[in-house]
Order: sequence, then C-alpha cells, then structure tokens
Amino acid sequence: MATDEAGRVLDKVLLMEEFIGPEMVEQALKDTACFDSRACKLTRQVTFWVILSAGIMTHMPIRQVFKATRALRFNESTPHRSSLCIARQRLGLAPVKRLFELLVRPLATLATRGAFHRDLRLVALDGTVLNVPDSPANVAAFGRTDGGRGESAFPQVRKLSLVETGTHAELAFVVRGVRGAGNGEPSMVPALFKHLHTGMLLLWDRGFFGFSLWKQTIQTGVQILGRVPQRAILKAFETFADGSYLAKIYACPSLRNRDEGGIVVRVIRYTIDDPQRVGHKQPHILITTLLDAALDPAVDLILLYHERWEIELVFDEQKTHQDPRRAEKPANLRSETPLGVLQEIYALSVAHYAMRAMMHQSALEANLDPDRLSFTGCLHILRTRIIESVRLSRSELKLWCQAVLREMSQELNEPRRNRINPRVVKIKMSKFMKKRPEHRPVPPLTKTFAESVVIIT
Repeated sequence: MATDEAGRVLDKVLLMEEFIGPEMVEQALKDTACFDSRACKLTRQVTFWVILSAGIMTHMPIRQVFKATRALRFNESTPHRSSLCIARQRLGLAPVKRLFELLVRPLATLATRGAFHRDLRLVALDGTVLNVPDSPANVAAFGRTDGGRGESAFPQVRKLSLVETGTHAELAFVVRGVRGAGNGEPSMVPALFKHLHTGMLLLWDRGFFGFSLWKQTIQTGVQILGRVPQRAILKAFETFADGSYLAKIYACPSLRNRDEGGIVVRVIRYTIDDPQRVGHKQPHILITTLLDAALDPAVDLILLYHERWEIELVFDEQKTHQDPRRAEKPANLRSETPLGVLQEIYALSVAHYAMRAMMHQSALEANLDPDRLSFTGCLHILRTRIIESVRLSRSELKLWCQAVLREMSQELNEPRRNRINPRVVKIKMSKFMKKRPEHRPVPPLTKTFAESVVIIT
C-alpha cells in the first residue's frame, strides 16, 4: 500500500495528528505490546487511525472511513469490510484505552472563562446509559434493564464520567453492564478516585449521597458541592448570616444519637418562587465541604451548583450530535461484540476530547468562554477539514491548523437564554406490543409464503 512523502498510509488525517500526536499512538501500541507479527497492509497503526477517525466520522461505515482518510490512487482497491473488522479485533481494546490515558488531561487554564470557582477547578460526576446492538454476546456481557413493561429493547452499558465543566472535557470514565451487583452509579465512583485530587470542586447529584461514599471521596482531597435527598437528617449546630448552617452526617442513626464519627458539612436549603420553573416551592438541599460562609456565600454556591448540568450537555454532545441514532444504527453504538463495544466507546471519547481540545484552543485565542462555541458547528468544520488532502510543510501545516481554529471561533451560540423546559416526554408510548424474550431470536421460517397460503372457501 503506497504511502505519502512522510510515510503515511492514511494521508488525510493531518488535522487529527495535530491534537492526537502520532508519537502518542506509537507509545500506546508500545505500552500494550501491540506489534505486527507479519507483513500486512492493515497494520495495527493504520487500523488505530481508522478507528480514531471513525470516532469523528460516525456517519460513515468503517470502509468509507478508510476511503475518506486515504487519498484516491489509480487502480487501488479498498480493503473489504470484513478485513477491517478483523483488523479491529486484532488491535483490541488495550491500545485505544492506553491512548485515552496518555492523551486526556484537564484543558482549562486560569485564562479559561467559567472553568474555576476561585482557584478550584470545576468538575462534575454523573452517569448515562447507552444502548448496544441486540446480539447474544452483548446480552450475555452487559444484560438488559428491567422496567414496568418488561426488559429493555436493547442490551445496555452504564457509563460513569468525570467531566471538566468549563471545557466539557471528559477526563475519565468507567463502563459496566447494567445487570448484577455493584453496577449502580454510586458503586462505580471509587474507580474514578485516582482522577480526583486537591484543587478540584466536585459537583454531583443527590443520587450519589451516602456517608461512606462522601467520606471516601473527601479523602482524595477534592472539595464537594452536592445535592441531597429531602429525607436527609441534617441538624444545625451553627448558623451563618446567609442562612446556611453547619451540621454533621453520620454512618447510621445510632452514631448520630451518640454524636460519634460524624463529618461536618455546610447545609444550604432553598426553594424557588417562580411557578414556571421545575421545583417550584419544593425544598432543595445542598451540602458542601466549603465551610466558610464569608468566602463562599450561599447564593453563590446555589448558582454554582447549576454548573453540574454541563455534564448533561457532554452526554448530549456524544449521544445526540457526535454519534446519533439513525435508521441504519438504532442503538447508541454499533459493535455487536463486547470488546468492540468498549473499543468503540473509548474511540468516541478520544475523538470527543480532541474535538473539545480544538474548541478550547479556539476559544482561548478568540478570548471567548468555550460555552459560546457551538459543538455541532465545530464538529461539522472538523468533519469537513479532516479529510482535506494537504501536502504542506510543517510551517504551512501550522498556519492551516490556525485557520481551522479561527473558523471554529466563528461558530458562536447565542448567549444562553433565561429558559426552562418541563420534564415531560414529547412522544407518547407506541400502541404496539412490547418485544419480549419469546420474540427473540426469531426462528427461521419452515415454509415459503406461497406454501403458507390457504384459500378460505
């Protein structure tokens, strides 16, 4: 397979190489001892770049991704889809996972708007569920969720992510099936402890509240601002002028009664007096490790907590815009094997991080808050420019990349409006019967249509 002057087989991925360096790909292959044992056109390095490109060009089948990333050469055939699938299996999960670990770092600097509270980096923790193709292997590995109408239509994986809210960079994640003990979101949090450290302010929702998890998390050095359920017992022992107060949380009621082993937290109770908003007149309770009311007034923390919703926008970017469902892909992912599912998740996350790294750099150079840039608009630019076949010197390539970043800086969202959406579904449930276990798999027919026709006399 012919290469360009720089020795590239895929000679139309120069833009990706600027943000996912070829040296990192080589290091990931080396660290996982992933070497080619025989001469092959689809080397592991080539396959690696095809998978990474597929994370951006999700609207294309893998064979078309290969075509899009390699300039057309006269009388050259494209590898068959089965060859590319076998090459994916041969590469495996380990190199893609290792690349994610090598590449991903917090993006925000002190010059990044909206990324810090005082000197604390804002991060959020939450989970989402992804549908995977309905294959026997995926069902066995990940399982289905149970609901009021029976099992879910597709096998599913649960992904718990740690996100830098100011840049939408996904810093780490853990993936598990939806069935079995230890697969709930709170039980997955300890797998992300190594990514939490002093200098971060972690925002999380009330589903994560629990004494043991709170205690383990603050031992990492991170500060926490989280919501708790209304049933939480939080007795004040010191009240501040802003209405917040200090209380203690305990492992169990008996320890609370004896006041033993409690952890001091600051409690902020508030409600909403706008009848148009969700949660009108309902009590909302926040607790935090930020105990100084003069340094962190209650109203400031209430407003700051809403930065947690930025992680929901990250899931929206990945599931709705980067790799949406469509007619030929009814599930969130397309791989029919568990290993392929995990490889695909990591490739999509690497691509999303590269996208966000470009947007952050573009926002910095234009002196903008990264939130002002449209993810969808910048994604379209990347998909357009990534396949440009350019034969440039190193200095020319640098100028070309700067031009792409300037183009991204023009994809501006309107300033966020003062708005609210009711928590309702837009499309009601289908009138058709739900697919149940007895309907899968469909047994092969024993008669042709003609043989099954009986005339009624």
